Amino acid sequence: MVGVGDNPFESEQLSRLRRRIAKNTSNSKSVAPHVLTSIEVNYNSVEIARKSIREDWKAQVPFSLTYLPFVAVATSRALADYPRLNASLDDGEIRIYESVNLAFAVDLDYEGLVAPVVRAVEKMSVGEVALAIFDVSQRARKNELIPDDVSGATFTLTNAGSYGTMLSFPIINQPNVAILSTDGVHRKPVVESDANGEETICVASVGVLSLAWDHRPFDGAYVASFMQRLKTLIESTNWVDEIALPE
Repeated sequence: MVGVGDNPFESEQLSRLRRRIAKNTSNSKSVAPHVLTSIEVNYNSVEIARKSIREDWKAQVPFSLTYLPFVAVATSRALADYPRLNASLDDGEIRIYESVNLAFAVDLDYEGLVAPVVRAVEKMSVGEVALAIFDVSQRARKNELIPDDVSGATFTLTNAGSYGTMLSFPIINQPNVAILSTDGVHRKPVVESDANGEETICVASVGVLSLAWDHRPFDGAYVASFMQRLKTLIESTNWVDEIALPE
């Protein structure tokens, strides 16, 4: 142990994974002008669906049904309307992809993270996405991923919601042009309007979604419109009709 003045400290080398993360994140910040756009989302429709299947899910599935697969499915649908976000940017060329391959950031016991990919999410149900996220996350933590598992992402999601965070500003996963952060969902009072425009105050499950995006291929209006579309899909979809146990 050495010290500076009266303040001793220990020195340790960054791990190989930590060095790779440092290199990738520094590169992303240097090449992509990052902008953050956030929106508040009412998750009541998602919560109703989760409650409707909770007991059957617990009895048959070895993991909890979180908000993340609902957000992933809604994101894949919103990207169909805003395809320039489902893209990569390389040497002045934007490549807009047909299929939505979502990378999910997975924490490795605070020692680093990896972002395994779930492919063709636009073709999957909420239950199928939940199972796929669980599978790649488990294999990531067991160091069982293969190269194909961490390649081909067209868009990235990172989820700090389980820690109760309010808002996060993630770093774009190059060469993607955007990354969506899902933060904590909390019960709080909100103002709702009925069909006649009458307002009432009720308690809802509310959280913030934040999109870090690269300003080079598009501007804020495009992103804001995408975020509004994503919010609408999460809030207005009848998830009860869509949720089913994964096979």
